[in-house]
Amino acid sequence: MGTDAPPPSPTRAEQASTPLREALKALARGLALLAVLPLLLSYALRSLVLGRDRALEGSTQALALIPGLPGQYLRRAFLSRTLAYCGPDATIEFGTLFSKAGARIEDRAYVGPRCQLGLVHIGADALLAAGVHVPSGAHIHGTERLDVPIRNQPGRAEVVRIGAGAWIGSAAVVMADVGRDTIVGAGAVVTRPLPDRVIAGGVPARVIRERRAHDAPSPEHA
Repeated sequence: MGTDAPPPSPTRAEQASTPLREALKALARGLALLAVLPLLLSYALRSLVLGRDRALEGSTQALALIPGLPGQYLRRAFLSRTLAYCGPDATIEFGTLFSKAGARIEDRAYVGPRCQLGLVHIGADALLAAGVHVPSGAHIHGTERLDVPIRNQPGRAEVVRIGAGAWIGSAAVVMADVGRDTIVGAGAVVTRPLPDRVIAGGVPARVIRERRAHDAPSPEHA
């Protein structure tokens, strides 16, 4: 008749494994929270003296060095109680540092190894490859005056939004918003907002083309 066959029904073993897997995850989350309680207390005390952002940066430096799955659980347990939001299924890999407590990491977002994140809002299901830098906008340092060192000139932090389902390639620098389901090529520098569902690359990043249904990025954009 030309109709597709229905997908196979899950086996009893597969059906039974799902509740067990979720129970194990819940147990791991609870153990991770217990493990980071001393660090949360230290963070709270240091926040009173240093401010939340500086205290957060020091804490994430310590947590960034814990490898593997335990490190993922510990970082998520800590960040879910110190950032504006960190989803219960978000993944933060080894070596990633945070500098702004106002950051938001939505559910199922993936942040790869050695990223550096400022005031960023990462949408659900977004992917950040290794070494992505997202500073707090393009104006974190003042540069107007030549008679005053840049470090002494006032800047301003701005939220950089990475849309749900976006994919940011390795070593990209993102200083402006990225639309939903947009792909940013490796090594690109985003200085202007990018729309939804496009592929962009280059320095500065420019739209190469729109994404189409069933579109797959070429290797140079991965």
